[in-house]
Amino acid sequence: MRQNDSVEEFVDVAIEAAKKAGEIIRRGFYKSKHVEHKGVVDLVTETDKACEDLIFNHLKQCFPSHKFIGEETTAAASGDFELTDEPTWIVDPLDGTTNFVHGFPFVCVSIGLTIEKKPVVGVVYNPIIDEIFTAIDGRGAFLNGKPIKVSSESQLIKALVATEVGTNRDKAIVDATTGRINRLLFKVRSLRMSGSCALNLCGVACGRLDLFYEIEFGGPWDVAAGALIVKEAGGLVLDPSGSEFDLTARRVAATNPHLKDAFINALNESE
Repeated sequence: MRQNDSVEEFVDVAIEAAKKAGEIIRRGFYKSKHVEHKGVVDLVTETDKACEDLIFNHLKQCFPSHKFIGEETTAAASGDFELTDEPTWIVDPLDGTTNFVHGFPFVCVSIGLTIEKKPVVGVVYNPIIDEIFTAIDGRGAFLNGKPIKVSSESQLIKALVATEVGTNRDKAIVDATTGRINRLLFKVRSLRMSGSCALNLCGVACGRLDLFYEIEFGGPWDVAAGALIVKEAGGLVLDPSGSEFDLTARRVAATNPHLKDAFINALNESE
C-alpha cells in the first residue's frame, strides 16, 4: 500500500465504483437482456461483464498495486484463485443475475477488500431500490449512511430465515438442500429465497432477516462484503457447522448473537 492510502479512501472509491456499476445495472434492468448459460441454470449477461470491467478499471486506477478477484474474470478463467495477504478487492459485479434477467428487483453490486486475508471494507449496492450498505472493520455498518444493527430476536420459532437452493441440479445435492429446508421449516417462522447471497447477508445486518445460511454458493465474491457488514452490525458469521467462517469455503451462516446456538443446532440436526 502507498503511505497515504487510508481505509476511508478505500471505502469512498468502492462506493464510487459500486454507484457507477449500479447505473449500468439500472439501465439494463428495464431492457431486453442477452443471456448466456454458465451452467444448467447459472446465467451471465453482458451487464455482469460490463460492470466487472468498470469496477476493476476504477479500482486499478486508484490502487494499481492491489490484487483483484472477480466472479466473471476469475471464475470464468479457471475457477482458481489464491487469496494472499496483499490488499485484494473481491468483487461480484452483479449478484442476483437470474433476478436481473427476470426483472426481479433483488440485484446488487458487491465489493469487498481484504488485507492479510481479513475483510476490512464492504460495500453492497442495490441500484434498483437505491440502497447502499457499507462497513469498515471496527467502525460499524450503515445503510444509506445510517447505522444498522442485527435483530434482537431470541426465539428460533419466531425467526425469519433466508437461504438459496443454488445453481447445481445434481439430484443428490438438490435432495440434500430441500431436505435440510424441509426439516428446518418446523423450527422457524418462515423462509425466504430471494436470489442474492450478498443481499441476504445485508438483510441479516439490518434486521430484516434474523438468519441466513447457504452452502455451495459461487465463491468469495458472494460473501466478502456482506460478511463484514453483518459483523459490523453486531452479528455473527460462521460456517453452518458452527466452526469458524472461511471466506474461501463456499459455506456461510449469519445470525444475531441471541440465536446463534439454536440456529447452529437446528442446521446440524437438519443435515
